[in-house]
Amino acid sequence: MVPGVLFIDEVHMLDIECFTYLHRALESSLAPIVIFATNRGKCTIRGTEDIVSAHGIPMDLLDRLVIIKTSPYSKEEMLSILKIRSQTEGLNLEPDALVQMSEIGEKTTLRYAVQLLTPASVTAKINGRTAVSKEDVDEVSGLFMDAKASAIMLAQNDAKYMK
Repeated sequence: MVPGVLFIDEVHMLDIECFTYLHRALESSLAPIVIFATNRGKCTIRGTEDIVSAHGIPMDLLDRLVIIKTSPYSKEEMLSILKIRSQTEGLNLEPDALVQMSEIGEKTTLRYAVQLLTPASVTAKINGRTAVSKEDVDEVSGLFMDAKASAIMLAQNDAKYMK
């Protein structure tokens, strides 16, 4: 955390009143640096019924922002990030398991691949191994769904759920 810097993730979830407050705060002489993060394109601003704007941010505030476009990680970048993360958490992964995790991240998201590290490690321990193998990664990836797969499954089985 950097003093004087405010980070707001999922900024599209803020409503019009929050944006009004932020806009006013940013005009003060003691204004902090604010970093907004979102993965939305054009969407309705929360708290309104019909105002659509880029990233769900009101136009008067959007005009004051510097927008930095990001791109998805490559498979090699994911492999590197997963390797660092596993080392940080003290997990031992076989090279094949690391490659498998990066392929899963490439098909789904890096967040999902990182979330599989702990269950894969537990699975390896249950099976009497000190290192996570490709088989452990395959097993846990079959047990859990990423957000996209979950949303698709829910949409396909909509009639089976209470409304």
